[in-house]
Order: sequence, then C-alpha cells, then structure tokens
Amino acid sequence: MSKPVPTGLTVHNKSRVLDVEFDDGASFSIPFELLRVYSPSAEVMGHGPGQEVLQVGKREVGIAGIEPVGNYAVQPTFSDGHNTGIFTWEYLYKLGSQKDVLWAGYMDRLHASGFEGDSGRETGMSLTGPSTAAPAKSGGGCGSGGCGCKS
Repeated sequence: MSKPVPTGLTVHNKSRVLDVEFDDGASFSIPFELLRVYSPSAEVMGHGPGQEVLQVGKREVGIAGIEPVGNYAVQPTFSDGHNTGIFTWEYLYKLGSQKDVLWAGYMDRLHASGFEGDSGRETGMSLTGPSTAAPAKSGGGCGSGGCGCKS
C-alpha cells in the first residue's frame, strides 16, 4: 500500500487549525496546538525515547508561515518562534487519524505535571467534530504549487 499524499493543505489562522486532505479520501482538521506539542523536532521529541519535553502554554499558538520540504513534508513556523519540526505526510496523517488519543495523552501529561490549565482545550474534548473551515484546495502535493499552502 502506498503512503497517503496530501491533495489539499489549508491554514486557518482564525480557527487555529490545519486542514489536510489526502489522496485516499481521508481529511483532517488538526489544531495548531496539537501540531506544536507533537512537533517532530529534537526540541520537543528529544534525541531518543524518554527525552520528550512537555510543551506548555501553547493554547494560543498560531502558524506564522509554512513551507514545503521537497515533495514529502512541510515545515511550519509557529508564532512562538518554533520552526524546526518537519512534518512528513505520513506524520500529518498520523496526527490527524490519532488526534483524540494523542490529545488525551497530552492532557494526561499536563495534568500529571500540574499544568492542566495551560491548554486551550478542555479535558475529554473530542477533536473529531465537524469542521467549520472552508475546504482545502486540491490538486497536487506540496512542492507542486497545487497543495494550497498559505503563509
């Protein structure tokens, strides 16, 4: 089975979500906060298992810009200055398809560390509700000029 490739990618700064549509028909609205706290960077993930760094105070984080990385990923610049995470198509698909589980894990870690109020979401909130965002642009993946990436 081939890896899913985005056919649409739209940044919604007002609602703070990234809409991603894939060539297998899946589509996800991924909150910026979730993208930021699960950024695939050494700053967030560390250099190995057990070295993850809990990200707090990211409820209002925005995306200031987003750039394609070859034909396989995007690299957002977040409003807090973080810009070292390279989000492959496969990783974006994982974040979108597993966002409720990932969100619950993040909330558990915040709670265990005493930072429960540092998230913009309520504990137990589902992130799979209907999207009110406009549909993502379609046609080609990032790097082809047709993915709809916006700064």
